[in-house]
Amino acid sequence: MAKIIIILLIGLVFEAVGVIYLSAGLKEIGEVERVTPSEIARAIGRGVTNKKILLGVLFETIFFCALLYLLSQRDASLIWPLTSLGFLVTVLAAKIILKEEVSWVRWAGVICIVIGAGIITWSEKMKERKAEELKAAAVATSPQK
Repeated sequence: MAKIIIILLIGLVFEAVGVIYLSAGLKEIGEVERVTPSEIARAIGRGVTNKKILLGVLFETIFFCALLYLLSQRDASLIWPLTSLGFLVTVLAAKIILKEEVSWVRWAGVICIVIGAGIITWSEKMKERKAEELKAAAVATSPQK
């Protein structure tokens, strides 16, 4: 389980930094003022040449590769909810790197997410413990040769 958590945390750092770079890059290219083909083409052209957006996409891709690995190793019902810890990492990165103001209400929401992720991790430990108990009981009741 420790290996899974370490890979998840590393992946979440890549995700958070990717989101920060995407946000900064999108702010650099500006909003689409009118929804016209030429305006959309302009925004896309600026986006695909923006270094921050490209770096953000790279980091998000690394996170996605880590996620694919994790989902191949453990239950989706464990891994996917644990990715919500990315909210904590992303809010911290936004506060530190982008100097965003984060209200106490947002921090309270992030704390609720972390508590939920902790409960999910605990449920996995209970699942593993029950499997070990069943295995031990099966060995104890099996006829000896």
